[in-house]
Amino acid sequence: MSQYVLSFQEIDQTCLKDVGGKGANLGEMTQAGFPVPKGFCVTTAAYRAFIETSRELDGLLEPLNRLEPDQLDRISHLGKQIREHLKSLSMPEEIRSAILQAWKQTGTHAAYAVRSSATAEDLPTASFAGQQETFLNVIGENQLLQSVQNCWASLFTDRAIAYRIKNGFDHRSVFLSVVIQQMVFPEVSGILFTADPVTGHRKTSSMDASFGLGEALVSGIVSADLYQVRSGQIIKKQVSEKKTAIYALPEGGTVTREIPLGQQKSQALSDQQIVELTQLGQQIEKHYGIAQDIEWALADGEWLVLQGRPITSLYPLPGPVKDQKFRVYFSFGHQQMMTEAMKPLAISLLRTLFPFGKENPTLESRVMLEAGGRLFIDPTDLLYWKPGQKIFPRMLSNVDERISHAISEIIQREAFQKQAVPDKQVVKKARRIMGPVAVDVAKNLIFRDSSQALRSCNEWMERFVENSQRGLAGRSGVDRIQRIQKNVGSLMFSLFQHFLPYLLSGLITLKMIRHFSIRWLGHDRDVHRLNQSLTGNVTSEMGLALGDLADEARPYPEVIAALRNGKDPLDPGWDQIPGGDVFQKPFDRFIDRYGMRCPGEIDITNPRWREAPAQLVPSILNHIQNVKPGEHRENFREGKKDAEQAAQSILSQVRQTRGGVIKEKWMKRLITVYRNVMGLREHPKYMMVRHFDLYKRAILDEADGLVKRGVLQHRTDVFYLTLNEILALLKSHSTESVQERIDQRKKEYEQHQKRTPPRVITSEGEVVTGLRQDPNIPEGSLPGTAVSPGVAEGYARVVLNPGKAELKPGEILIAPFTDPGWTPLFHSAKALVMEVGGMMTHGAVVAREYGIPAVVGVDEAIKTIRDGQYIRVDGSRGYVQIMDEQGTGRLQEM
Repeated sequence: MSQYVLSFQEIDQTCLKDVGGKGANLGEMTQAGFPVPKGFCVTTAAYRAFIETSRELDGLLEPLNRLEPDQLDRISHLGKQIREHLKSLSMPEEIRSAILQAWKQTGTHAAYAVRSSATAEDLPTASFAGQQETFLNVIGENQLLQSVQNCWASLFTDRAIAYRIKNGFDHRSVFLSVVIQQMVFPEVSGILFTADPVTGHRKTSSMDASFGLGEALVSGIVSADLYQVRSGQIIKKQVSEKKTAIYALPEGGTVTREIPLGQQKSQALSDQQIVELTQLGQQIEKHYGIAQDIEWALADGEWLVLQGRPITSLYPLPGPVKDQKFRVYFSFGHQQMMTEAMKPLAISLLRTLFPFGKENPTLESRVMLEAGGRLFIDPTDLLYWKPGQKIFPRMLSNVDERISHAISEIIQREAFQKQAVPDKQVVKKARRIMGPVAVDVAKNLIFRDSSQALRSCNEWMERFVENSQRGLAGRSGVDRIQRIQKNVGSLMFSLFQHFLPYLLSGLITLKMIRHFSIRWLGHDRDVHRLNQSLTGNVTSEMGLALGDLADEARPYPEVIAALRNGKDPLDPGWDQIPGGDVFQKPFDRFIDRYGMRCPGEIDITNPRWREAPAQLVPSILNHIQNVKPGEHRENFREGKKDAEQAAQSILSQVRQTRGGVIKEKWMKRLITVYRNVMGLREHPKYMMVRHFDLYKRAILDEADGLVKRGVLQHRTDVFYLTLNEILALLKSHSTESVQERIDQRKKEYEQHQKRTPPRVITSEGEVVTGLRQDPNIPEGSLPGTAVSPGVAEGYARVVLNPGKAELKPGEILIAPFTDPGWTPLFHSAKALVMEVGGMMTHGAVVAREYGIPAVVGVDEAIKTIRDGQYIRVDGSRGYVQIMDEQGTGRLQEM
């Protein structure tokens, strides 16, 4: 039609920058033959030409760039100014003429819906839907032109401004198109999701339906019917009481009317219509290749599509998949206490590390898959095996109870059991791996000298790391990367073989100690004390070493002042500061031993302490301020003493029972084995992270060469490539830049960071939460998993980054997760609350060692609990209460 107006017949997805997401989708569906009411779009070129008539707009927009999304008063004030200014402008004649010409060609006697369509709206990774205004039943020339101008002004509603600020969209880079579409006057209308937006199930269509115009449903003034369809069958019908509906008025505009009493509880769509609508939605989804959110109407027995957009809230499916069978996936990040998005190199390395689901150690695993920048493990074949259905959820309960519950829920479903035919090769491999482990565990429990376990493991670990260092030394280019692939591909299997028998021995002895305590004594109240100050725990030793480091700095005010003022502990010049050399020498030793560690250390791309030692400064200063000299060592000694006293208490009580001499001897054996081997639980990760440091140094060295060749712009760009891609670049000797690919992955990584990964997801997209209600906890409290007993009250401190945190004595640590990089904070914490975790994950183990209450698996803890709130943590029953400032027990409204 013109640069200012395009009819739906002229529009497809290539017109996104001209007509925005809504307009492009309507044009695309029109061209594909779907039943879309006639209409046209006023393009972004018209909006640009319109705002160019204003000399004042730039000055009005400038203050918006300095606002934060929570500055609601300022947003409201500036937004109102901008809207009023835009409404006061005169529409240029050429735009006015183009709109009226298109209106005459489409039909002047019809009523119209006038809606905004932003150029950043309804993209696969963002939804601006509902942020600008919609005008219904617009009749006549004057109403039409005024509605267009009002739509332009609505680009600056409060909610639209706040959304753009929050998501990093420039206010000047988002332009508005206006969709003008013939109104339909439906008997029924609503919204159809071609995938369930709540559970994510891709094979479940979910629809809301109500009488009259869909605006009543969208604006929330009516409770709509809910219908769900799967495989052509209606699986859910929830018929609501629909008291009101919105209808069009003959003179223009709309009115809300009460629905006749006899119709209010009737089904808005018949069963046949529900299935028909589902089929239409599936056709639209097939056309786009992605699940759709569709606004629809039923008028005079005809289906009409009013809008369509991708469902942006669905978590991506893990892939690539090896077949189309039903699969179950659980989050590797929740298991490893690191749920943040990872870059491609980290994902590639971990998939190569995982020893299952591949024929060659250098390949990436087929049963560890990527989705949304996270990794998910596919245990489906193992779960088809009956023993696997019992053992695997029990093992997972030590890592994350909700993952265990979710997996168990899926296993118990009839549909899963029908297809649960064990793969003989998988069963054979499981037996081959676990057979020798079971023999080793039995030896550890019955007769092997457990006091030698720590020495033996440390010696083996040092030999293994030295061999890995020698294997990489002197290599470069293709040879070095191939060596890394070979080394990392066999690493985890070596760790399994050497450490798994000790870890299982520790878990089994603890369960047996608890079982026999209850059976023989009638209680297990002393058992948790055995967890304190375990022998040889490398993470505890690291925490103690950091405390020693703080004590070295403590006598020197100039050292403390330098650290507070941002001086890097590895910078030169410390010898010029009184006490600086006394502090720096032990700091160098600490980095030599632990410098490969950091928060989120399973992600090789995260900066290590040796690369960013300033991460440690808050913990050192926190220790100096809040912990007395030598107190950390004294606490460890006291913990060890208390554990020994607990052991003696248990043994003396067992001795008093019938047959006590034999029972005592067996109980003593179990306690001894537990105390000697359970401290080794952190060794595999410590060894893995030491290897990751070797690989990172080598990969960055190769990246420097690629930068010199012009293939990469920066050495850290290599983090956005896989191991195989790095290998291909080194083999090709090409100087062609891969920057376009890297830039695209950087954008994807930014989007992945905004996603919340599920604990368990199926190949059908269903997110299984594993939530279980506990009727025994106080009403209104936050449920979780009890992992370290006791009750504590105090003020909450929400920590997202341990490198920037200052925890005061008596504060309760609230964290999304913890790993060894968080350990220094535990010295000051009165209790621990985490969003993820289980009985044997890092935070739980350290909390038990330190003797502080802990509750993990608390959904959205870092969002629900605010800094400074007074809370109660019950680590015995597994819940958190948010209380008033005085701690009287009166719960605040959640």
